[in-house]
Amino acid sequence: MPQRIVLGRREVGPGCMPLVIAEVGINHAGDMHKAKQMIDAAAAAGCECVKFQTHILEEEMIPNDVIPGNAAESIWELISRCTLTADEERELKAYTEAKNMLFLSTPFSRAAAVRLHGLGVAAFKIGSGECNNYPLLEHIAEYGKPVLLSTGMNDLDSISRAVDILRKYEVPFALLHCTSVYPTPYRMVRLGALAELQRAFPDAVIGLSDHSPSIYPCLGAVALGASILERHFTADKSWPGPDIPVSMDPLELRQLIAGSRAIYEALGGSKGILEEELPTIRFAYACVVAIRDIARGEELTRENIWVKRPGTGEIKAGDYEKILGKIAAVAIKKNEQLRWRYIR
Repeated sequence: MPQRIVLGRREVGPGCMPLVIAEVGINHAGDMHKAKQMIDAAAAAGCECVKFQTHILEEEMIPNDVIPGNAAESIWELISRCTLTADEERELKAYTEAKNMLFLSTPFSRAAAVRLHGLGVAAFKIGSGECNNYPLLEHIAEYGKPVLLSTGMNDLDSISRAVDILRKYEVPFALLHCTSVYPTPYRMVRLGALAELQRAFPDAVIGLSDHSPSIYPCLGAVALGASILERHFTADKSWPGPDIPVSMDPLELRQLIAGSRAIYEALGGSKGILEEELPTIRFAYACVVAIRDIARGEELTRENIWVKRPGTGEIKAGDYEKILGKIAAVAIKKNEQLRWRYIR
């Protein structure tokens, strides 16, 4: 069975309300005012966790002109514009925690992991691109903190190597199914992978990191056992930025939180009659009644008895066939509910 993991004071996993992570990522574009706006908006929506990205450019990549599919500039230029300093991240962490939310950030280099560890983060969120970056995973796992690992662009074999590292250091971990297409068409979301991950890694907490156009896949994921839901987040969809088109706004975040909790509460149980349904039974059930006056000694037939509401009678509709052909032991008035002692 998957074990629960603890992120700060928040337990996550089976038997726990789903954790919604609002991924600010680089939607702040290096602007601290925007970053705080998004923290404020997430807090106002009732979110428990916001996530950023920690980029230390020279430690993360070499100069290049590779342009991501969802951007109009090279990844080098993009990240250089969106990088926050250690002091800025420390300030954002304190600002987030002052609003009783969990601060997480994704490190994209060893130096970024060192920085985040120094900031005292409760856990590490690893992006899909680093799922098979085994040297970095090993470095992070040595800290012994919980790891939330996105698995986009990876198959079970490469995920298994990552999991082996986390197990080696006895690190509590979650695996987030993800499709690294921006935006992700619904047909590519593949919620069936959630069960596949749970079967392959039964000790993992399972979640979804989603880049589809809406919150719908995340809501569906809850019904399939997802304990963590992550989506990009922005305070304003009119802002520029490569991830803005796949980001939810404050209203959608609020709806995701409320919807995921409602679906979680609706899970489980078994088919039976609840005590709370009894008041409804009183008016909703049908019972056997006389549809005309019936004389003592008269045979009960479809012409003189039928089933009608309310459900306050002694003989319910389910027993109607049993009493056809029986004899009335007493006179029964029209619209009177039959009782067992009326029949012989």
